[in-house]
Amino acid sequence: MYTCQMVHHHHNCLNTKKPYVKLCRLCIDSCPHQAISLYRELNAQGCTECGICMAVCPSDGFVYYSIAKLGEFIRNAGKIMLNCPQAMSAGYGIPCLGLLDRDLWLTLLMIAREKEVTILTGVCAACPDKKACGMSVRIFKEIHNSWPDHPTLRIKVAPDDGESETGGETTSVQNRSGGKGWRDIGREKLEAMLPGITSDETYPIPKTRQFLEEAWRSRKSAIKALPLPALKVREGCRECGECAEVCPQGALTNKKNGEQLTLIYEPLKCVNCQRCVNICRSQALSMEYKSLSYRLFTGKILVHQGKQRL
Repeated sequence: MYTCQMVHHHHNCLNTKKPYVKLCRLCIDSCPHQAISLYRELNAQGCTECGICMAVCPSDGFVYYSIAKLGEFIRNAGKIMLNCPQAMSAGYGIPCLGLLDRDLWLTLLMIAREKEVTILTGVCAACPDKKACGMSVRIFKEIHNSWPDHPTLRIKVAPDDGESETGGETTSVQNRSGGKGWRDIGREKLEAMLPGITSDETYPIPKTRQFLEEAWRSRKSAIKALPLPALKVREGCRECGECAEVCPQGALTNKKNGEQLTLIYEPLKCVNCQRCVNICRSQALSMEYKSLSYRLFTGKILVHQGKQRL
């Protein structure tokens, strides 16, 4: 019997939260091993636990089963060291760099202002999970380009060859990455935990977004703003209110007073699923990177107000 460290929380899936004419298929289409069925069933024998399904899922439909423990480690460790399974086991083991989404990268960078943050990898050239790692590195590069003065974190290429000691070549995080699913690591222990880790959890805000908010809350005096994707409403909005109706997160709400419509946006709840953008017939909505303060990130923003037009 095979078990996976990536688990599916059915009620977190956007398709379950609020059904929509165009189903979200990000996990299915992104999986490099075609291990996810149309019904979001995971083929444990085909899955390498690369984490790409978690990184692309907007709402923790798929998530690393031990994500809460990872968050606790990042929060409490005096020095943060993460290692992929191909690297020497010298830090906190993660299945693959592929599970590092935008919010988790931002959290690590924010914490790196005060703590040493290092990621140990193996040699990624022949890794079957290099697609997942490559996507994670592209996410980091986007952050780097939009936040050029971010704190520094390091990657050490330290492959586990059974002989080397911790060390190895140090490289910038945007230039090297690697990782491989750790199917053979602690398999018996994992299977013993199976009943507890496959339960279908439900929570409104993804775990890595929660990590980001918590880390920023205690550092908001030092980190004034972060580059984050946020909703923009341009001229041309016809005040139909359909964008708010299809939002599965409740991040966009409308209030109608006669023919007057007000759109309220909450960035903390927004998972950038693009439903509001895609349904807008006047093409007045877009998601753009904006420099948001903590107050704006956790607050409510009036993004549009106008009289309904036919």
